[in-house]
Amino acid sequence: MAHLLGGENLTVSYATRTVLDGITLGLEEGDRIGMVGRNGDGKSTLMRLLAMRATPDSGRVTKRSEVNIGYLDQSDVLDGDLTVGAAIVGDQADYEWARNPQIREVMGGLVSDVDWHANVHALSGGQKRRVALAKLLIEDHDVIMLDEPTNHLDVEGVAWLSRHLKTRWRPNQGAFLVVTHDRWFLDEVCTKTWEIHDGIMDPFDGGYAAYVLARAERDRSASVVESKRQQLVKKELAWLRRGAPARTAKPKFRIEAANELIADVPEPRDSMALSKMATARLGKDVLDLENVSLDFLGGEPGQKLFDNITLRLAPGERLGLVGVNGAGKTTLLKLLNGEIQPTSGTVKRGKTVVTAVLTQEVKELDDVSDLRVIEVIEREKRSFNVGGKEFTAGQLVEQLGFTNEKQWTPVKDLSGGERRRLQLLRLLVGEPNVLMLDEPTNDLDTDTLAAVEDVLDGWPGTLVVVSHDRYLLERVTDHQMALLGDGKIRALPRGVDQYLELREAALAGSTITGGGNPVIAASGSSAPTTGPSEAEKRDARKAKNRIDRQLGKLKQQEDKIHAQMTAAAADASAAGKLGELNKKLKDLSVEREALELEWLGALEVLGE
Repeated sequence: MAHLLGGENLTVSYATRTVLDGITLGLEEGDRIGMVGRNGDGKSTLMRLLAMRATPDSGRVTKRSEVNIGYLDQSDVLDGDLTVGAAIVGDQADYEWARNPQIREVMGGLVSDVDWHANVHALSGGQKRRVALAKLLIEDHDVIMLDEPTNHLDVEGVAWLSRHLKTRWRPNQGAFLVVTHDRWFLDEVCTKTWEIHDGIMDPFDGGYAAYVLARAERDRSASVVESKRQQLVKKELAWLRRGAPARTAKPKFRIEAANELIADVPEPRDSMALSKMATARLGKDVLDLENVSLDFLGGEPGQKLFDNITLRLAPGERLGLVGVNGAGKTTLLKLLNGEIQPTSGTVKRGKTVVTAVLTQEVKELDDVSDLRVIEVIEREKRSFNVGGKEFTAGQLVEQLGFTNEKQWTPVKDLSGGERRRLQLLRLLVGEPNVLMLDEPTNDLDTDTLAAVEDVLDGWPGTLVVVSHDRYLLERVTDHQMALLGDGKIRALPRGVDQYLELREAALAGSTITGGGNPVIAASGSSAPTTGPSEAEKRDARKAKNRIDRQLGKLKQQEDKIHAQMTAAAADASAAGKLGELNKKLKDLSVEREALELEWLGALEVLGE
């Protein structure tokens, strides 16, 4: 495989801390690499160095002269004054960029629901992220580097991105490097894993599952300081081996070694024992929604978010919720928590139910920002029981990654991921018996996610999780349900895969509006039951070629008029001529729009 780029003895230090310490590595054609590590260990820093967006304190980055690198940063780098269309394709006309089926596929996969004519600054954070990702993916790059690309993508978006990256190049062409906490995504698209820790980089063959095995083997021979990490990784590995067959069917996953390593590891959860404990704590009745309907808040009268849904939660039940954006996942949690009341129907709540909700925000910590981590937890409670075991506040805090030093850090000085962990800890020490988590994976690295899952394994209560992280859903919940945007809730016996099939079928049977983009609308609309004849295709092909020529001529005329207008603007005596030229330009614009619509019709007949 040909060498694309590499780093030699890369060192980066901040104040007294060395983040990267003499790292040497390289990317070859065909590499599909996932980068993992704890928050703050230098993953994004290393990616910026390799993308030549930053300079190391020492060492150097080299690349072949013709190699083109595409880089998606975590920060927003789009011009807010541009429209969505201009931000993605620049000043190209629709008929120019829509010739490329790969570009149309990217548009349909990422921005089909975004208003093509809206200004970027008016978009939500998630929409801006998808626009930036679409802009990168329609370009022709030899190497693509993505820093947390799955943030703000729903389950469908993550599945689409994985398919795109797997089919973007031939197996021995191109390369990509991705930083993400989405472990399903890492296992789906990556054939190599780089772990960044303690200033160094350890390479592993395979995706996340193979990396977990190799790391467990490495940690087994490590020092006593690493023993707690080793046990956590072994438990994670045990779940991987006992989970879906797809994870264990890969040749790179050494089954015999894994079986030997995890022979003494118990099941991640004793579901029967936990259910028994939950029943004792909760009684038989937990939370029931019966024939519940809810109007859209602020919507038209009679416009329903939920339409006559029924949901019953049992003691110890572990439910995962997936759904399209705006389908009401967070609102459903608010209904269960009693924060809002339904328009009709009843919400029944058991007498002993104590709920707690992990929201997507971390504002709940604002009132304790001046306290230290351990003080926040001890203020709630000094000890509590998980899975029949007694934990002190200090032990629980340490289990979720707060070292002795971090335990005495003021809350206001914590990172986003650390605040997220503390937010969950604060809920758990209140000993709720119904816990609802709304997108709990935000800002958490893979190690922290494994630690959170380990705590939840022994938590005896009813659990409801809303997440786009399918690995987490499969790991901590026993069954999933979907909100498809039609006001109903549907059980998913086959899990997230069934949800994706339902969404694909729904999209295939309806017209995608494309957020005001006519090209996406045309390419995404439902196909007629009988296709066009060969004669119709020939006529469409001739029409398309004819329109291409006409559009080219119109472009030349428009360029000529623009040049004349520029000259007239510089001549004070030619002010009257500007109005005449502007009228000609508008006439050409009307003619061009009519031709583009005709061109799109021909494109649809040809199925391109």
